[in-house]
Amino acid sequence: KRILVTGGTGLVGRAIEKVVADGEGQPDEEWIFVSSRDADLTSSSETKALFERHKPTHVIHLAAMVGGLFKNIRSNLDFWRTNIHINDNVLHSAHESGVQKVVSCLSTCIFPDKTTYPIDETMIHNGPPHSSNFGYSYAKRMIDVQNRGYSEQHGRRFTAVIPTNVFGPHDNFNIEDGHVLPGLIHKVYLAKQSGSALTVWGTGKPRRQFIYSLDLARLFLWVLREYDEVEPIILSVGEEDEVSIQEAAEAIAEAMEFRGELVFDTTKSDGQFKKTASNAKLRRYLPGFQFTPFRKAVKETCAWFNANYANARK
Repeated sequence: KRILVTGGTGLVGRAIEKVVADGEGQPDEEWIFVSSRDADLTSSSETKALFERHKPTHVIHLAAMVGGLFKNIRSNLDFWRTNIHINDNVLHSAHESGVQKVVSCLSTCIFPDKTTYPIDETMIHNGPPHSSNFGYSYAKRMIDVQNRGYSEQHGRRFTAVIPTNVFGPHDNFNIEDGHVLPGLIHKVYLAKQSGSALTVWGTGKPRRQFIYSLDLARLFLWVLREYDEVEPIILSVGEEDEVSIQEAAEAIAEAMEFRGELVFDTTKSDGQFKKTASNAKLRRYLPGFQFTPFRKAVKETCAWFNANYANARK
């Protein structure tokens, strides 16, 4: 197996690389991690050349234009166009070069905004996504449409996973454009340096299921090797492990030994209140899978951030 990982230097790509290096890889697997420096995946010719160069038998497709709530609100069209181009180029090059299996990465934000909870894999196309990131959400939904098309028309084994909020080492810790947890880690670091209060955007009440990137990486390997459905599968901790943004901020403050005050800036948007996802399908396949406890994973991520601050904060 020659396994090409697009977006290989991002949060999830680095986690897969670490898990493989730490002994989870198999002798018959050769892993190739590529980034935007290796090819511009919005270009069909560069994507095709990448596949011709590496001749993969399997693909884990992680590459995407991503950003936090406020970046999405500003640039919905850019998120739509860029991701549509990337996904179409990767899936079509995989098909044309005879790749045996592709596992793409979706997101829980693709689910309908107005829905019942918990959400599950059957509900992806049941209504419009949240208006704050409709461009990204619709582009990601189209991967599911394409996977079904490639399966029905060409017999391809293309599938997708839907992780909940991923965090861990090598995340994007940019306060303006990053996701909530890495942004909070950076904010706590700065508040501790300056001796000021920690300001959390929003009310702190929205709830999220967070999955540690190294746990997600182990699940990606299982999906690549064992999961044979075209329909996506949600990769997440259980509903009972959902935490509020306030609880997440408190866990980070504890891990960073921050003793200052927590202030909630309620003039800032909360985004979706919750996106509770069911991991019942995953549990049917892997009843015994052990997730890293949230506070332990937060502690490890904060320690990595502290140790790599110069590069991590970019």
